[in-house]
Amino acid sequence: MKSPMAPKYEVGQRVIIMPVKNQPLSPRDSGLEQYAGRVGEVTDLHWLKRGIGEVFYLYTVRLEAERKEVVLHEDELEAVLG
Repeated sequence: MKSPMAPKYEVGQRVIIMPVKNQPLSPRDSGLEQYAGRVGEVTDLHWLKRGIGEVFYLYTVRLEAERKEVVLHEDELEAVLG
């Protein structure tokens, strides 16, 4: 089954982990602060559909410094430019 919307990031793309701004802290954010500002590479992505037309993406990101992988929502990432 194909995704109804294209992902914002692609496998192999370098990204920076950024906490979501202007939103109350949620349980999904509890461990994110330790990774804030770190650079990694998208190694996998998955999409989930909630309701009619509501799609969101989850990305597996390998951190460059530790070679550790974390799973993040699209709104927790920014592209590395250049």
